[in-house]
Amino acid sequence: QVQLVESGGALVQAGGSLRLSCVASGRTFGSYRIGWFRQAPGKEREFVAAISWDSGREYYADAVKGRFTISRDSAKNTVYLQMNSLKPEDTAVYYCAALSNWGRSIYIASSYDSWGQGTQVTVSA
Repeated sequence: QVQLVESGGALVQAGGSLRLSCVASGRTFGSYRIGWFRQAPGKEREFVAAISWDSGREYYADAVKGRFTISRDSAKNTVYLQMNSLKPEDTAVYYCAALSNWGRSIYIASSYDSWGQGTQVTVSA
């Protein structure tokens, strides 16, 4: 089981940028796929982005495509989510998660095996 810790959440004005980090411990990401999800108050947890650790292939939700970039640093066992042109509707708790079973959908939260504790992102208008 991999343990995940997110950081980097903050209060930022609309149009600003943040970079979230997700550090793994317990084991390396290996052949995992790592996803970022977010959950706003009263809403379902939704997919934001994901990356295949070995190939580096990236996946994005339409709502963030062109504004957010997911990346990985193998040496640091860390996945990043660079968020630019932030909007108030991006306000949520952001979670990273690890998926080991390639037969499951990366877009569905229940597919993932391990989750971090979340980091709060608040975008003011």
